Amino acid sequence: MSCSRNRVSAILLLFLSGAAASQTQSPPPKPALARSPSSHPSVNQSPDAGSVAGGVYRNPTFGFTCRIPEAWVLRTDDMNAQKNEDPETSNPNKPPAKTDRGRVLLAAFSRPPEARAEDVNGSILIAAESASSYPGLKDAAQYFGPVTEVAKAQGFEIVDEPYEFLIGTKTLVRGDFQKDVGTRVMRQSTLVMLARGYAVSFTFIGGTEDEVEELVQGLSFGIAGKGAK
Repeated sequence: MSCSRNRVSAILLLFLSGAAASQTQSPPPKPALARSPSSHPSVNQSPDAGSVAGGVYRNPTFGFTCRIPEAWVLRTDDMNAQKNEDPETSNPNKPPAKTDRGRVLLAAFSRPPEARAEDVNGSILIAAESASSYPGLKDAAQYFGPVTEVAKAQGFEIVDEPYEFLIGTKTLVRGDFQKDVGTRVMRQSTLVMLARGYAVSFTFIGGTEDEVEELVQGLSFGIAGKGAK
């Protein structure tokens, strides 16, 4: 059974909407989101948030590090706050949801998303979503149904269909996209792995292929601690 194409990643959609808004005059419309309830007890709590020190994000639970370029700004907490905003649950008398099936682990930008500039705002998003939110999801390649749907909704075109991509000894699945932003081109590469009941996605955005590749090269696996299995 394949991962349903009508289920889109809420976290990735939020990020791409914000990234697109920082490059253009107004944010694009957002398609409706569909999520399925989780019944898996091991993913009812948020995944480990990880930490940033010395310009490097570390996540021992999933077993990776990601280098953040110097002087970039972090918006991880802001992204998680926006993700948790839900018009249907905005009633202060209504208790908060008991579960959180995903979170933004890292959101970093070459400049604040609200700041306008001529160049593309380089961006890194690392997010983890409960695999049980996507019925039939058996491997990372299937997650690109939702990823591609979200990217197309934000005006991206497919450059390369999902393919296996090796980082050290870790094999992920990668897809490459691009979109025209005025006279510029925005490049996006998303890498995905399944680990510990989550779909973990790594999205890198830049103005050129070289810029994106440099960001991807900052990702590595095998840090000390509890490695992803």
